[in-house]
Order: sequence, then structure tokens, then C-alpha cells
Amino acid sequence: MYINKVEICGVNTNKLKVLKEAEKTELLKRVRQGDTAAREELINGNLRLVLSVVQKFANRGEVMDDLFQVGCIGLIKAIDNFDPNQEVKFSTYGVPMIIGEIRRYLRDNNAIRVSRSMRDMAYKAMQTKEQLTTRNLKEPTIEEIAREMEAKKEDVVLALEAIVEPLSLYDPVYSDGGDPIYVMDQIGDKNDDKEWLDEIMLRQAIDDLSEREKRILSMRFLNGRTQVEVAKEIGISQAQVSRVEKGALRRIKGKI
Repeated sequence: MYINKVEICGVNTNKLKVLKEAEKTELLKRVRQGDTAAREELINGNLRLVLSVVQKFANRGEVMDDLFQVGCIGLIKAIDNFDPNQEVKFSTYGVPMIIGEIRRYLRDNNAIRVSRSMRDMAYKAMQTKEQLTTRNLKEPTIEEIAREMEAKKEDVVLALEAIVEPLSLYDPVYSDGGDPIYVMDQIGDKNDDKEWLDEIMLRQAIDDLSEREKRILSMRFLNGRTQVEVAKEIGISQAQVSRVEKGALRRIKGKI
């Protein structure tokens, strides 16, 4: 990265302030109390975080100034929505928000034209899906749709994906009057840009588990052992293994 050599949006990144975790926590608490000065300080203290994310998109041919400004919007959203009472670092929460805002901008500003032939195939695939569902009383797989159409599975997949309108990670999918659930809360992003973040969050979540939890998850999912086998080796009941396993997975899921 070239953080110390970049001047972007009129900001000399060589002079950007870096906040310690304790400072971030204190500022976030003050932001929750409506302190606008603390909010401004927190924004300025996390501009390096925005820049580090923006540089992941450096090879897209986009104007870096624009991406930086969009990333700042994501940062502000993260600050306004972050709950300091959760056991997670602000950067772990903020980075996906910044990435999501940038990807939303890229999607909205890079319209893709879909050919007529691809649209025709997509609509035919949708009709075939309905017919198979009615005939077999269950939703067909892509393989079954492709076989019925006498087409390649890959072509059907590409056609169906081409006509889907892109979603923003911040599109709400559910709200019961309280905090809404957004698309980003429901799906995993498999793009290469996010793999490094996924690994960081997963490692952090696993590190917080007890040695017993780590051992059980390792035996279950790395070694492929059954709960009965794990229980026998550790010397506890299968029900206890199940409870520990479910609790550990729930904690990991809650942090990532």
C-alpha cells in the first residue's frame, strides 16, 4: 500500500491521525450520546481505514478521489450504526460497510447491457422452471432446467444472473419496526476483495473460543469425527458435545 505517499481528495494521507482502540471506544460512546464533535473526530481518525479499503479497488480504472469519498460515506454509516457494546472491533464492523458502499457505487455507475439472446434464454429458463415445479411439485435444480431446455448448465446460470437487478448491500430485506435487516446481513460475499476480511474476522472469532471449544470444532469439522466419537475421546456425553458445538458456532456466527 502507498498510504504515506498519496494525497487524495485534498487530504494529505501522510498526516492522517490514527486512533487507538481505547480512543475509538470512548469516542463511539460519546457519539451514541449525540456528541457531534466526537463523531467528527472519529471520522477523521478512521480515514486511513477508508484509504486502505479504497486501495483494494485501485485496479478497477475508477477515479480514486471518487471512491475515497464514497468510502467515507460507508465509514459514516458504520459510525452511526455501530454498537460499542458488541464484542467486536470497530474496524471489523466498519470495513464491510465501506466495501459495501463502494461496491454499490460501482454497480450503480457501471451498467451492463444484456444481449437479446441471453434475455430470451433467461426467460425461457424461468418458464421451464415453473413448468417443472408444477409437474414435479418441487423446485427444480439448474441441472434439471438445463436438461429440459437441452442447454448447457453454465449458459443457463449466466443468463439467469444477467437479468437479475443488482442489489445494494444496504437494501433492507426485513424490519419489524426496530433495527432493519439488510442484504449484507443475510448473504456472504465471495468476491476476492473480501476474502482477506473474512479470514481476519473468522480467525478473531475462533481465537476467542475456549480450548475445549476449539478442540471439539477441530475434531468435528477438520477431522470429520462424529459427535459420538468426539464424546468418547474427550470423556463427555454426546449431548454435551452437541451443546458445546452449537454454542461455539453461534458465537462465531455472531461475530462475523
